[in-house]
Amino acid sequence: MTYEINETHDPALKSWVESANDPNTDFPIQNLPFCVFRKDSQARERIGIVIGNQILDFSSCIDQGLFTGKSNVIAGQSTGARNTGLLMILPLEARKILRQHISLMLREDFENKEAIEKNLLSIDKVEMDLPIYMRDYTDFYASIFHATNVGSMFRPDNPLLPNYKYVPIGYHGRASSIVISSTEIQRPMGQTRPDPNAPPVFGVSKSLDYEMEVGVFVGRENRLGKPVSIEKAEEHIFGLCLVNDWSARDIQSWEYQPLGPFLAKSFATTISPFIVTMEALAPFRTKAFQRAEGDPAPLPYLQSEENETNGGIDINLEVLIQTKRMREENVEPVRLSKGNFKDMYWTIAQLITHHTSNGCNLQTGDLLASGTVSGKEKSERGCLLELTWRGAEPIQLPNGETRKFLEDGDEIIMRGYCEREGFRRIGFGKCRGIIKGNRSVM
Repeated sequence: MTYEINETHDPALKSWVESANDPNTDFPIQNLPFCVFRKDSQARERIGIVIGNQILDFSSCIDQGLFTGKSNVIAGQSTGARNTGLLMILPLEARKILRQHISLMLREDFENKEAIEKNLLSIDKVEMDLPIYMRDYTDFYASIFHATNVGSMFRPDNPLLPNYKYVPIGYHGRASSIVISSTEIQRPMGQTRPDPNAPPVFGVSKSLDYEMEVGVFVGRENRLGKPVSIEKAEEHIFGLCLVNDWSARDIQSWEYQPLGPFLAKSFATTISPFIVTMEALAPFRTKAFQRAEGDPAPLPYLQSEENETNGGIDINLEVLIQTKRMREENVEPVRLSKGNFKDMYWTIAQLITHHTSNGCNLQTGDLLASGTVSGKEKSERGCLLELTWRGAEPIQLPNGETRKFLEDGDEIIMRGYCEREGFRRIGFGKCRGIIKGNRSVM
């Protein structure tokens, strides 16, 4: 299916919320991502819509009767204390009507802006929460560049296993340890084997890493035993966010055989607070990744003409670091890498279709992560494991520090944005986390 480009994407649209007209904002009127927030730590969660540097209290707008006609009925069906799940299951046509009405309310020529303005809050004055309660989390391995780089470190003569170009590889992660951006990340403990000739030891991870990923929120569920076809897959996707899948590489290298990631991943996964909807991303669709000559075509259940021509999404992704010393010296964060989501070997529709192909039932609010987004060039590698080649090539920072892996006090900041000539730039906000030391004793 194709999400259409319509009047809500018009680059000439301006908002009466002045900050939304800043050409550098992630959240112009053409974006309108959803979030969940609290007015303070004691308040209940509420659904919000981000516009410039403000959050529109969606629930309050409904309570005050600011939606009319069909949009009022739709909004009423989708409200709740924090129930973005009711929004996520709306049919595409209902979501389209709701988006158009929200866009109208925020346009500069809207006549009743005083009533809407009462429901705006500064984004700096609220506390962001997880956008939905996630019951399940699956992490994929959808970048062939990442898979090839990692495979080359461990299997130089055979970096890609035989199944990679046929199967979207993934594993079931831990939903309970997904945290919102700005949450401190405690360095994990676990088993490692630094000396291959000695027994393993238990202690604090010394090879902590980040992974730059994109998250996919499931909207409509599929019933157990009912696979989702490639043609219908995107009807089950509500929107996207940024994901940092923190990884303890030393724990991972010891425990991953034969079943794959476990404790090296489950201690924390950070996501950005804002769900950028599939409707907002319509202008930034692109063709699926062009496979190298000689690569096998996807099996028939993972193929469609629409997915081939429009299955990719052009999202620029950047990773920055600011060490504790950099903060103390007032040194700005420095960029480590810049990649693009369109370089993924498998599309988001293929991830949905393959995940359900055995009859697995995806549920509203489930999170699917893409796996590390890496490109062909070294500057496009989405984790330190690749950038430092397993620590053999340390990164030099502007203030003289070096990094093989993350140290206590390091902050990782991820950001994503879409740009295309003839359309407004839209963004995903930031996904950030600071590493906190671990002094646990077991």
